[in-house]
This record gives sequence, structure tokens and C-alpha cells, in this order.
Amino acid sequence: MAAEYGDEIDLESDDRKRGGRGAGGAGGKRGFSRRKICRFCADKQVQIDYKDPQTLKYFITDRGKIVPRRISGNCAKHQRKVSLGIKRARMIALMPFAVTGK
Repeated sequence: MAAEYGDEIDLESDDRKRGGRGAGGAGGKRGFSRRKICRFCADKQVQIDYKDPQTLKYFITDRGKIVPRRISGNCAKHQRKVSLGIKRARMIALMPFAVTGK
């Protein structure tokens, strides 16, 4: 039977009850992804050095932003060192602060 007079169907609250994220959200139906490991913990020979932009370039986006931990897979300790290294490399002009327009 259809909703009667005075009964409103509230889709937004119904979606919240099911744990969804609204109209565009997947609602918890994410696929399983393998846990990323910190490349610096895995290989002790690799060092974080601000004078080596080739190593640090993997941790910045094409726009020059520092990639967050959840994307890069670094542990907290090494993410702090990476961000410090990127900031130091920027100060001595080895890495860009931002990408210039085309």
C-alpha cells in the first residue's frame, strides 16, 4: 500500500539508518584492498634525504602537494620525515612549491 496522507517518505534519514553516505556514496560497499607498507620500513637502505628529489618526487602530486599517508602508505614516522624533506627541498629550490600555469 502506498504512503497515506500525512506520511512522508524521508529518503535521507532512511539512507542514514542503513549507514549510507547520501546520494553519491557507496554505503560501505568498498572492495578489499591490500594494506600498503611503508617503503622506508621495508627497505632500511633507502634514506629520506632532502638533497635527493628523485626519491621525494613520488610523495608529491603533479600540482606540488604532499601526498597524504593513507595514499602513500608511509608510516607516521617516515611521513613526517618525508614532509620535512620536501619542505627543505622546496626552500633550496630543488622541488616546486606549486606548478606554474600553462
